[in-house]
Amino acid sequence: MMGYVLSVDADLDLDEIWEYIAADNIDAADRWIGKLFDAFEALARTPGMGHKREDLTDYPVRFWPVGSYLILYRAEQRPIEIVAVTQGSRDIPAFLRRRLH
Repeated sequence: MMGYVLSVDADLDLDEIWEYIAADNIDAADRWIGKLFDAFEALARTPGMGHKREDLTDYPVRFWPVGSYLILYRAEQRPIEIVAVTQGSRDIPAFLRRRLH
């Protein structure tokens, strides 16, 4: 059994990431998605390795960077829940207000 579940929003995030990268290079899109799934597995094995960012949100999520992307996940449940995958260059507080509240 997988040690993580993807929220509907996170699954859509992955589709958008793949489509954006694949517009230029399908192989690169596949590699990036593979890196993200590898990170999901690592987070499932060691849920506490992500960072809490109470300065950004009071929602109980942790953050983990993968390249220019941020994985947001809930570590207090098993399996962990991947709630979002987004570009780290975004306005993260605004993204969190829209997505999590």
